[in-house]
Amino acid sequence: MNRENNSEEIIYGRNAVTEAIKSGMPINKVLISSGEISGSLKSIMALIKEKHIVYQFVDKNKLNDITGTKNHQGVALYTAPAEYCDIDDILQKAKEANEPPFVIILDEIQDPHNFGAIIRTADAVGAHGIIIPKRRSVQLTGTVAKTSAGASAHVPIARVPNIPSAIDALKEAGLWIAGTDLTGAVPFYKADFKGPIGIVIGSEGNGMGNLVTKKCDFIVTIPMKGEVSSLNASVAAGVVLYEVFKGRLSD
Repeated sequence: MNRENNSEEIIYGRNAVTEAIKSGMPINKVLISSGEISGSLKSIMALIKEKHIVYQFVDKNKLNDITGTKNHQGVALYTAPAEYCDIDDILQKAKEANEPPFVIILDEIQDPHNFGAIIRTADAVGAHGIIIPKRRSVQLTGTVAKTSAGASAHVPIARVPNIPSAIDALKEAGLWIAGTDLTGAVPFYKADFKGPIGIVIGSEGNGMGNLVTKKCDFIVTIPMKGEVSSLNASVAAGVVLYEVFKGRLSD
């Protein structure tokens, strides 16, 4: 799903392209499959012209080659390299919304589809931002943007040199940090997620690192009944993040 063009990234698909344009993210060029413009492509064309974005009609086969798929729905765009924010920006967003900070910390997530799905859930539950490490982690790419269905344009993402240090900074700002692990002592549905909270999601293979685990104020687990011992990282994140969201709805 992701193709690099020098420092550019490709986003494709009508919903993802529409959200990218509406978000105001820097866009270098939109590519549209030659032929009849119908359905939601008409709306995309109107947005392109309204925002004075450069666009080009290309042969369908060329668009297949550029995106690496036939499932581009007739439209793709080149976006500038991803822009990351600082932790302070995430906390400021919560302050401006007059809400207790709700931050997601990803400890070396590797799969872009998991990252994109978590971003999409983060947007749905009203999280103020996501923190990822600069190394040994998937970064913001076209695949991530596509999987997030455009949510990556709305959720601030901070990239930090060191997750344990980032957790320290969040604690200094008054957040409680909840880790997620199979060995957690507290079932997620019994945890107190109200107030300023940071939720740590570990990597797909190894979970949270030892130092990150030690930095957490408490560890929650997702009880399971089946034969499979763990959930996909994005699914586990969704379960816990919606529990946080549910508690905030009752405030």
